[in-house]
Amino acid sequence: MTAMTHDARAAERARLRAGLALAMASAVTFSLSGPLAAGLFDTGWTPGAVVLVRVALGALVVLPFGVVALRGDWRPVRRNARLLLAYGALGVAATQFCYFAAVQHMQVGPALLIEYSSPAAVVTWLWLRHGQRPGRVTLAGIALAAAGLVLVLDLTGARLDPVGVAWALGAMVGVSAYFLLNARADTGLPPLSLAAGGLVVGAALLGLLAAVGLMPVTASTEPVALAGAVLPVWPVLGTLGLVTAGVAYVTGIAAGRRLGARPASFVGLLEVVSAVFFAWLLLGELPRPVQLLGGLLVLAGVVVVQQGEAATRRSAHPGPAGPGTVEPVGAPD
Repeated sequence: MTAMTHDARAAERARLRAGLALAMASAVTFSLSGPLAAGLFDTGWTPGAVVLVRVALGALVVLPFGVVALRGDWRPVRRNARLLLAYGALGVAATQFCYFAAVQHMQVGPALLIEYSSPAAVVTWLWLRHGQRPGRVTLAGIALAAAGLVLVLDLTGARLDPVGVAWALGAMVGVSAYFLLNARADTGLPPLSLAAGGLVVGAALLGLLAAVGLMPVTASTEPVALAGAVLPVWPVLGTLGLVTAGVAYVTGIAAGRRLGARPASFVGLLEVVSAVFFAWLLLGELPRPVQLLGGLLVLAGVVVVQQGEAATRRSAHPGPAGPGTVEPVGAPD
């Protein structure tokens, strides 16, 4: 019995380590989209065009793998039709559209700060809806990460616009839904299939917004200046679709199922820190010292949250934890 308990605990630790690695991979790949998009903006692309192409290419890349992952059994897709629609509408389309609508009315820094308050929204939802109260260590990590996020985004002289705030809150809801739905381990949908379905739905909705004129779309085939070089536009678009959409969503879902919504959402804050690094590497935008300090605080906050969540799991499940301990989030099937 002791050996079995030891093996189960070792397996659980390995599962959580894999989840952490996948969550970090997702955050880093998501963060690459901003600097790549900035290079496209300089050649005449509109934000709507970049988002639409990114999501559509991601859907094309992931869809064949999502179909193969079903192994001919389409019953999970039929059972989870509403989940797929919610994931595509909220976790993909709404997040992208609302953010770019927000920055039409306010500065990028405060818009991102509101959007990336999603971990606090996830914590609140799980607490009020499912009684998953965060421990003191987790709350301390939340405070550290929040302080670091403010410093990284450098809100000096920032101004708030009510319309922009409303759109940014919409983006925050979308990101929160993304983390909550990622953590659903009881759907029977492989991560590849959920990502494929969500990206297809998201691409269709974004295409509809573009078709009716709510999302302006202008593109260009001009070369893109990145990292001191001039690159053809096609590799940049391919990287946006394959890496920042396809890989990012698939790894995010796999991470959420291993870690749960609350820890995964805080690891997702590393996207902001990584984006500053890629902006320096690809665009020559050197981060200010206060941003570096903020990045360290975000990293410290993420580590503290992970420690707090581990302590919470141990107290809630004194025996060996298993896959069933992933946080239920009550999303519709």
